Amino acid sequence: MSADGGTNGGGGAGRPLIAGVDLGVKRNGKTLLEHVHIEVAENEIVTLIGPNGAGKTTLIRVLLGVLAPDTGTVERQPGLHIGYVPQRFEADPVLPLTVSRFLLLGTPRPPAGALDRILDETGIAELRQAPLHALSGGELQRALLARALLRDPDLLILDEPVQGVDFSGQLDLYDLIGRLKREYGCGVLMVSHDLHIVMRATDRVVCINRHLCCAGQPEAVSRHPEYVSLFGPRAGELAVYTHEHDHAHDLAGHVVPADGGHDHHHDHDHDHDHDHAHAHVHNVAHDKGTGGAGDA
Repeated sequence: MSADGGTNGGGGAGRPLIAGVDLGVKRNGKTLLEHVHIEVAENEIVTLIGPNGAGKTTLIRVLLGVLAPDTGTVERQPGLHIGYVPQRFEADPVLPLTVSRFLLLGTPRPPAGALDRILDETGIAELRQAPLHALSGGELQRALLARALLRDPDLLILDEPVQGVDFSGQLDLYDLIGRLKREYGCGVLMVSHDLHIVMRATDRVVCINRHLCCAGQPEAVSRHPEYVSLFGPRAGELAVYTHEHDHAHDLAGHVVPADGGHDHHHDHDHDHDHDHAHAHVHNVAHDKGTGGAGDA
């Protein structure tokens, strides 16, 4: 599998689960994707970023098998189980659907105790009988994530998983996704626009703008010329940091004491001391010698 957009620098990443090789998509004479390479391995989080119209959702649809590419191939591990959280989901208030019924709707009945365990892992155990349409943005995203986990996935694909969630809720969701990756050992492919916090929650970043701009560790990508040209000269200042605070938030976003059900310690320090000595990035926008990672 190609090194461009691949697992170089992925830390404890394991075997590759899925790879898009030299992908291209055209519709109505318009190029949506061209020469895009991406790979996700088990036990790693890969974040896909790019400006609006860059082809991120198109790429996700190709990897899911919903959309056939015009060029290139998608390679999957045999028997790969994928859990998917869509970009948009609106619960119809007319339907009397509880959270637990929603999680089980249209899915094989899980093993005994699996539903309770996943509700607890995603922090919504107390909401199992709540009406789905009454959930807050953060609660709904956790319910969607719980539904994806019921498939016992090898790979989670999360399209804008913190959309409609406030800042503190976004931090909590990213922390939850990281914890689930460690507990399940699964791969995670995450689409995001939240450059200012997403970098702290990922192992590798793949930046596209219809073609593959750059890929690598977060620190390196945030300083890459292609990244800066897309998001502005100050993007690197916002992209990689850690945030800590002396309080926590409940599922609705209300402030609660730090020991009130959230197991993390915060002290308002912001760590900007980054070691770039071992960070590396692949500039593939103009690399025509790697099997098709050309510019758009």
